Amino acid sequence: MCNMEDFIATEEDRGVRSDVFVARRLQLSRSQAARLFALGHVLVNGAVSKPGRVLQPGDEVHVRAEPPEPPSLQPEPMDLEVLYEDEHLLVINKPRGLVVHPAAGHYHGTLVHALLARVPALSSIGAPDRPGIVHRLDMDTSGLMVVAKSDKAHRSLQAQIQARKARREYVAIVWGCPAFETATIDAAIGRHPSDRKKMAVLPAGAPGAKPAVTELAVLERLPPMSVVEASLRTGRTHQIRVHCAYAGHPVAGDPLYGEHGRPSGHGVLTRAAEDALSALRGQALHARHLSFGHPVDGRLMTFEARLPDDMQRLLDALRKLANGRKRSAI
Repeated sequence: MCNMEDFIATEEDRGVRSDVFVARRLQLSRSQAARLFALGHVLVNGAVSKPGRVLQPGDEVHVRAEPPEPPSLQPEPMDLEVLYEDEHLLVINKPRGLVVHPAAGHYHGTLVHALLARVPALSSIGAPDRPGIVHRLDMDTSGLMVVAKSDKAHRSLQAQIQARKARREYVAIVWGCPAFETATIDAAIGRHPSDRKKMAVLPAGAPGAKPAVTELAVLERLPPMSVVEASLRTGRTHQIRVHCAYAGHPVAGDPLYGEHGRPSGHGVLTRAAEDALSALRGQALHARHLSFGHPVDGRLMTFEARLPDDMQRLLDALRKLANGRKRSAI
């Protein structure tokens, strides 16, 4: 079965060859892209395209791509920070940079591979390449995840998340100082219309738009940044990152949503804060709190995970900057 991908060329794509465009958007080699053209699987504005066709803004590119057969899952030992484990589940503190399950470009070295080395039998609910995965975190988001060993545990945990009985709270360092103390961002999310790597806020009812609700609360104001807590009512891809950017306060270190360099008008940082910001290994977003009822005996399970070191260094530098401004104002 083929995957169908649709793209719209932007001003940045003016003059780019079709094969280069397809290779970039699908993260393929030039030879893999050339094969798609040879098979007639690439259409531009409804007509079969040659690889050398030069694109113009607004050109519609349709690709029928047969996904490669992923390798079979094999256990791969890896050090994991396990906060809790019993015969039904385990709770881990996922490090930034670790992909949760196999996907294009990440067929080895994922959390799933590491889990299989530790727990040979995980729940079988869901996709075959995601055994035990009840919910996921982006590769560069750190923090708490619960993993199901049995199908019974998986169903219970999934139902608790859907019914909002399980609570997931995140901490983010964002640009700017929000005018609100608390806010509810209720804005549908779907695939970005021209960049398939990104998600975007879309009009409710638009094709592919799914309801998405995030609750935000300001924890600290440390100009030119703030620390916010984010709680999920829904679990869309990149939800917190998209909603924070939509609210005008993109997550620091986020390469996709509104931070190609520093957003304008956000003040001056000290050298220590600049260095800490540059040292971030991804967006400053961390799943700090997780609570749920145990799927067998119902007891409340509550977990907290410390901030990763690079995020803590940025927070310390921002607090020092804020304290210095207070002293200078006296």
